[in-house]
Amino acid sequence: MGRFLLGIVLGVILVPLCVMAWLRYGHPPVAVSDPPLPMEKWITHIPLHVRIDRQMVKTPPIQADGEAFLAGAQIYSQDCAGCHGFYGKPSLLAPHMFPFPTQLWEAHHNGKVVGVSDDPPGVTAWKVDNGIRLSGMPSFKNVLNDTQIWQVSLLLANAAKPLPPAVLAIVSGETPAPAPAAPAKKGKKR
Repeated sequence: MGRFLLGIVLGVILVPLCVMAWLRYGHPPVAVSDPPLPMEKWITHIPLHVRIDRQMVKTPPIQADGEAFLAGAQIYSQDCAGCHGFYGKPSLLAPHMFPFPTQLWEAHHNGKVVGVSDDPPGVTAWKVDNGIRLSGMPSFKNVLNDTQIWQVSLLLANAAKPLPPAVLAIVSGETPAPAPAAPAKKGKKR
């Protein structure tokens, strides 16, 4: 029994000391080029998805129409394309980021899904609004108002569908997005 207790005490003391020594003197992965920690994706993705499922707004407060897509394309061009790329033009920054940001205009899953078009718009709206820790995805809560967040989220939810030519020109980077209007007052109505 004494050896068992000694083993527990040593384990309780040695394990934290070893972790502290590894952090202090070892080489924990802190650079973008480093491999991820064991179970890093599992540790971060499971709670993220549970929280999004619990908090997301399931029904968009605006219509998914040409007007929303055009406004969403302008927002995307100004605020998102730098990391997530344009239609047919992947981001130049993305290969140098960890984790690699989803290229939102590239097809995947047998070509039927483009970017996050398989996610409900509420999932994308939650991510745009709140950001994602340890991923480089910032929160746009104080940058965009609710309508703007839904406009870009609805655009991305429909990325696998044919889009109006004016919208496609903006998300392709062919037509520069107009200068941003004065920011609207943020009014949460969720």
